[in-house]
Amino acid sequence: MNRITRLFGIKYPVISGGMVWCSGWRLASAVSNNGGLGLLGAGSMHPETLVEHIRKMKSATDRPWGVNVPLLYPEIDKLMDILVREDVKTVFTSAGSPKKWTPYLKSHGITVVHVVSSAVFACKCEEAGCDAVVAEGFEAGGHNGREETTTLALIPNVARQCRLPLIAAGGIASGQAMLATMLLGAEGVQIGSRFAVATESSAHQHFKESVWNTPEGGTMLTLKKTAPTRLIKNEFYHQVKALEDAGADTGLLKELLGKGRAKQGIFEGDIINGELEIGQIASMLHQEESVAEIIQNIIKEYNTCLLDCRNSALLPE
Repeated sequence: MNRITRLFGIKYPVISGGMVWCSGWRLASAVSNNGGLGLLGAGSMHPETLVEHIRKMKSATDRPWGVNVPLLYPEIDKLMDILVREDVKTVFTSAGSPKKWTPYLKSHGITVVHVVSSAVFACKCEEAGCDAVVAEGFEAGGHNGREETTTLALIPNVARQCRLPLIAAGGIASGQAMLATMLLGAEGVQIGSRFAVATESSAHQHFKESVWNTPEGGTMLTLKKTAPTRLIKNEFYHQVKALEDAGADTGLLKELLGKGRAKQGIFEGDIINGELEIGQIASMLHQEESVAEIIQNIIKEYNTCLLDCRNSALLPE
């Protein structure tokens, strides 16, 4: 056990990302039932939909779980009231400053974790009273940090400067990667892309197949003038890139983006015109797996790699 497993009361220090259009109650409860911490992705849910998923979570698992809430959500007050009223025990916040809502959540006995992309913001989470921090590197899917710091550079820097329990994210989909980040100072991992295409994910089958067919270099961080987002290089991506290369302002980019573009791609399966958010690790994902298979594989590989490292330790002659 370490600080992450003790904080959440889980068997394995593995957290599923609260991904829009993927992280419904089926995926989150499966992660929790298999020893990790499942998160509902509130960012793509209307308030009444979030209530429905929370109540289904309570019926589907008696293990710890939580909710991810982007702080830029337009009805954030309503969501926070729901989290308190529905007695949610753990909340991961992202896309904003933790200072406003962390005291409110903690005053209701809720464990609060915030997602950051730099050591500077990790220290601000400590000042705000967060219980832990997720440090997410440039490799991650979906919305990303503007600093473009990779996970291997980010994790040791955060570990040196911040005393909070540290969860690594960004480009992590294997036991090998989990061990690497924990050797750098993390005490747990948050995994998005591999769970996004799991059997229990609510993502459309066409989206999953598009991820499995993504080659190395098949994703790119774009929309940097609005909200940096890693996308598969489909027709929509190329339209964005053409505008960006032409020096388009944020107004034109937002007009192209419109509303519901991520839903169109991830949930409805429009792989041509939809926004297909996924991490760089997509090129290593080739087939559908259940959550149970994913977690079992990750933990087995982690333990095997750990043993190999011990057996090959560099000792003085």
